[in-house]
Amino acid sequence: MKQDNTAKKGGVLKTPGKTTDKKDEGQSCVSVGGQAVMEGVMMMGPEKIALAVRRPDGKIELRLKPRKYLSKKYPILGWPIIRGVVNFVTQLYVGMKTLTESAEISTGEAEEPSEFEKKLAKTLHIKADSLVIGLAVALALVMAIGLFFLLPTAIEALFKRFIPSRTVTNLLGGVVRMALFLTYVWLVSRMKEIHRVFMYHGAEHKSIFCFESGKPLTVANAQTFTTYHPRCGTSFIVIVFVISILVFTVLGSDSSNVFARMGSRLLLLPLTAGVSYEILKWLGRAEDTPLVRALKWPGLMVQHITTAEPTDDMVEVALCSLKGALGMPNPVPKAFDPNASAQPDAGTENAAQPAAGASAEGEGA
Repeated sequence: MKQDNTAKKGGVLKTPGKTTDKKDEGQSCVSVGGQAVMEGVMMMGPEKIALAVRRPDGKIELRLKPRKYLSKKYPILGWPIIRGVVNFVTQLYVGMKTLTESAEISTGEAEEPSEFEKKLAKTLHIKADSLVIGLAVALALVMAIGLFFLLPTAIEALFKRFIPSRTVTNLLGGVVRMALFLTYVWLVSRMKEIHRVFMYHGAEHKSIFCFESGKPLTVANAQTFTTYHPRCGTSFIVIVFVISILVFTVLGSDSSNVFARMGSRLLLLPLTAGVSYEILKWLGRAEDTPLVRALKWPGLMVQHITTAEPTDDMVEVALCSLKGALGMPNPVPKAFDPNASAQPDAGTENAAQPAAGASAEGEGA
């Protein structure tokens, strides 16, 4: 059941997902984003990446890492359009790495690289784990591009033989692309393990909404929010599919030769991803007008498939990850902390939290 998208604080209605201006309170705005993983949630704060996973014994394991920005070392990577492509690739790598890590924590079993992977990593002078993650990301990219772009493009080439209109052909290709994506997502959502990941996806969104509203980060508060977030990675993918129709129509090859069409689409994919990222950022901070709501609507509707209502214990894990990413003290409740005996007792429910600021950066699927 869909819940109310607004939270009331101090008599003022605030819409989750919109920028919260708290400069008058002397606080700085902070943006967070995340990703659902196996039995847990990964959150990215301004300075930290937090991974919280429910272990087989019921405890919550929290791992923190510093967040690195490539744009600080290479400023050009932070330019508009370019930053969207960089963010997409970075999120893929970090997401795949945390997904693998979460699977090991949730099952209590670590998967060792094969002898071939170890030898190849040694030859390339990189860590075996990094090689495995890199190969997984490359394989995921190849499969996604092949299924959602090259296959629809091949079908477009067949349409082109009978339909002379450039616009109609690309529009039909976009419809095929979206249909394939929705079918794929719906099918995998039927799997028990993936459905639980989608429940954690909902928990991630609820916790971020709670943070953006300014309310205390508690399970009860987070559960009052919806699971549909406008800055979700699902919305990004939907925007990519829509923008691709426009970009391919204007700049792509109109040849009936399937290889010419595929080549032009591959070359235009970075531009499509970059433009889509900028649109997603704009939607995250734009005023809540009828036009903005209409542009957000398709992505929110697809989230009916990619998110599900979480249980309280799932929201608890998401909040632990969020608090860890924000650098709040003792983010894991003592009852679920594997290292509780080594920590002083502290109340985290009322701990001060930074103000929220809407941003597309770091937001997951």
